[in-house]
Parts: sequence; structure tokens; C-alpha cells
Amino acid sequence: MQKPLTLVTGATGKTGAATIKLLLAQGYPVRAMARRADERSARLRQAGAEVVVGSIEDATDLRTAMAGVQRAYYCPPLEPGTLRRAALFAAVALESKLEAVVVMSQWLAEANHPAIHAREKWLSEKVFQWAAGLDVVTINPGFFADNYMLALEPIAHFGLMGMPLGDGLNAPPSNEDIARVIVGALVNPAPHIGKTYRPTGPKSLAPEEIAAVIGKVLGRKVKYQNVPINLFLKVAKSLKIDDFVIEELYWFLRDYQRNSFGVGAPTSAVLEVGCVEAEGFETTVQRYIARSAFRERTIGSTFTAIHNLLAGLLTPAPSPESIAGRLKLPSLNHPSLAADSASWHALHMMDHHLER
Repeated sequence: MQKPLTLVTGATGKTGAATIKLLLAQGYPVRAMARRADERSARLRQAGAEVVVGSIEDATDLRTAMAGVQRAYYCPPLEPGTLRRAALFAAVALESKLEAVVVMSQWLAEANHPAIHAREKWLSEKVFQWAAGLDVVTINPGFFADNYMLALEPIAHFGLMGMPLGDGLNAPPSNEDIARVIVGALVNPAPHIGKTYRPTGPKSLAPEEIAAVIGKVLGRKVKYQNVPINLFLKVAKSLKIDDFVIEELYWFLRDYQRNSFGVGAPTSAVLEVGCVEAEGFETTVQRYIARSAFRERTIGSTFTAIHNLLAGLLTPAPSPESIAGRLKLPSLNHPSLAADSASWHALHMMDHHLER
């Protein structure tokens, strides 16, 4: 019996590429949708995926991508227009009569969240629920394990993990474990239709514990230092991270400090849907360190790290309010972080395998 053709959007991204790798390993034909033809899409083609280049903003591109497809993984980018993309994808998926769609949402999704991406992810979930006749499984991971790896250069060279995490807890999921849950739902969707799953790592960790694990793998002592969010955003700006991402990250970090990512964690989603035990954070870090240029300190790499640190400190602090105004992001009369939302807590303390 021929296995169903599966479409993966965001194919060259964190979870998309990992999902494709797992599907191909299980013998599933995969159509990978990428924004552009580049080295990353070429690697997917070499691995055995059919690659189509197109935009999830374009109905014609989506119809082409979904032609002959039975199932799909929908993963939108962290960019303005989340709700628009979800509505278009749902409409074309219905039109194309897909059997099942696995949708990437997020843990902080809430109607009144100050981050528009979180609000529109909440609305996107509603759009897919309202799409009568479309069978959907929702994945809503929290703070990814590889987010910490963005600070690997100063961690490796200075023994300091300076991040604005407060005392928040997190059970960080790896991209690979998130992909295992996605693939579990794609390969056998029937038991999961209408349900929401949050992949996590096996243990909730304080920032000091996260720093200690990274230090253990690096073979040096690493100390966690809680830093002001504005200082962290200065460094993000110096690294040329997109303004929209910086503005959204500001609110996500505010929720991290209030322990929103510690709520309801850890879960058993990786085992229940992905059929393997969730990997520990140390295993994830080992994989990153093994392929990182920062695993060994040299005079040249230390000089570069010092230069980058000074560049971050000297960069003017970006203003989330100014960015929101410049991008014309709508403001709310009653904004509420997830940490302060009674409705968010009521839902997220529930068994997240139940139908919403």
C-alpha cells in the first residue's frame, strides 16, 4: 500500500527540515515547500524530497503545492501576517480535500497577549477549528532548546550565559523531538484529530541549571546572569535580528520571566505521539556543540567574541514601542501577558491532549 504524499511548509526551517528527514526515513513521500531555491532546499532534494518553490501567501502556489497531497504540516514564519496566512492555508487545504493537517501554534497563544504573533496564533487556531471538514492536530511548543544556543558564543568564550530569563522554568524541547510529535500525528492522524500537544523536554530547568548543562558539555564553568531585557535586545539588534522578531521577543521574554513556560511542563507528548522518550537537554546541547565553531576557543575566535560583545553593548537599545508604531502593529486596550491571564492558565493547566 502506497504511503500518503505529505506536504511540509517551512521546509528549510527548524522543525520543517527535521520533519522531512523523519518522514523520508519512514518511507513517506514528501513535498517540501520552500520560499526560494538555495543550498538548504537543494539538500532536501538530495535527501529525496520533492521541492516546490513558492509562497504561502499565494493561493496559486499553495494549490500547486497541495496537488495530489493527502496530509500537510503547516508552519508559518515569525513575521507579520500570521492570521492572513492561516486563513489562506485553511481555505486551500479545504479546497484540496486534505485528509489531515498538523498546525504549528505556540504556547503563549492568547486573545489579549501584547505580542501580535501570540494573538494571531490564537486566532489561527480558531480559523482551523472553524474550517468544517478539515481534520487538524495542533502543536504548541514553548521556548525551544535551540533558542539558548543563540548565545553560545559568549557562553563558550566568557563562561557567562547572560539572558533575561528571571527565575522562569522551562522544559526545553529539541527541534528533533518537536518533529517526532509532528510526524507521529502525520503518520497516524486519526487518534489525534482535534487535539493539541505540547512537546517538551523531560525535565523543567531553572536558568542556572541550563547554564550548568551547557558548561558541562563545553567542559568549563558557565554562570547564568539575569540581564535586563533591553540589554539583551541591544545584542539582538547588533546581530541584525529583524525588528518584528525583536518586538515580539520582548513580550515572550517578559512571559518567560513570569514562569509562563514552566506552566504545565514537562509533558509526555513526545512519548505518546512520537513514540520515543524525550531527549534530555544535555543531549541536545551535545549535538549543537559538536557542530559548532565555538567548541574550541582560539585567539581569533576570542577576539571575534570580544568584538561582537562590544558591538552589542554599543548598539542603541531598540524600543519595542517604537518598532510597533513603525510597523503599525495594533495596540490593545486590555493587553495581558499569559502569566496574568486567568483564561490562559485555566486552559493550559488542563490535560493538553484533550480536545479544545
